[in-house]
Amino acid sequence: MRAELHTHSTFSDGELIPAELVRTAKTLGASAIAITDHVDMTNVEHVVKNVIRAVELTDDSIKVIPGVEITHVPPSKMDKVIADARRFGAEWIVVHGETVVEPVECGTNMQAAKNPDVDVLAHPGFITEDEMQFAKDNDVLIEITGRKGHNITNGYVVNLARRFGAKMIINSDAHAPEDLMSEKDAYTVALGAGLSKDEADLAIQKTPFDAIKHL
Repeated sequence: MRAELHTHSTFSDGELIPAELVRTAKTLGASAIAITDHVDMTNVEHVVKNVIRAVELTDDSIKVIPGVEITHVPPSKMDKVIADARRFGAEWIVVHGETVVEPVECGTNMQAAKNPDVDVLAHPGFITEDEMQFAKDNDVLIEITGRKGHNITNGYVVNLARRFGAKMIINSDAHAPEDLMSEKDAYTVALGAGLSKDEADLAIQKTPFDAIKHL
């Protein structure tokens, strides 16, 4: 069993409506899923409220968490969008980090790492030592991603997170059904990024479930 805590539906750029996204993840062994569609200041209310409606229509056989991925929001505006997302009902906050394959504004990683209301810093690219320290101090989870392109720097991220003792999590960042990962797939990503078996167990079996147990 695993938790799939970074996914996208048709409320942003995903291919599946929420119900199908949840069902597909469940068939791959997920016992929990967060729907984290892309938001900025223009659509955060619309996305969060509609994802909550979708969550209310799912059954209890899989835990479904309404969330967001704060995406390409200027760092100076990020705290407000995060607060708005929480106010509208988002229970899981992912920030779209400084991946090397997109022109994410410099300072995004730092702003996310400094905000204890952020749950996950996704695909943080060449995250700095200072940013990693803030993430560790604020209990912001560091994503090791299965997403093509974003995963180029996984090895670098693992090494730095290990040095600073930051908690890691394995996510698919799924936009299509074929992106969703089984437990075996998650271990492939983790071990391929350089995690030991024990570290992979933590990132897949313990850390994500500890993070969502209060939701």
